[in-house]
Amino acid sequence: MDWKLLGITFVVVFLAELGDKSQLAAITLSGNCQHPRAIFLGTSSALIFASLLGVLLGEGVGQLLPTQLMKAIAAIGFALLGISFLWSPAEAE
Repeated sequence: MDWKLLGITFVVVFLAELGDKSQLAAITLSGNCQHPRAIFLGTSSALIFASLLGVLLGEGVGQLLPTQLMKAIAAIGFALLGISFLWSPAEAE
């Protein structure tokens, strides 16, 4: 097992998930719940399943496309997303 890769993956995903909509949903659900363990197990298993799907999809695409092309597609996608956030019209208050 590559412990360095495991640690980097944990830190990146942990930081990315802080304050996201799934964490806010878990907070909302557990706010007046008598069984917080059920909320924890439900949200944890959902995150694990979503991560599993991402890993399997990434592995499948990684076998079909060269690594450089995948990196280029990801970079372009993130750049376009960032540009769309910068140039999206301000919402009326």
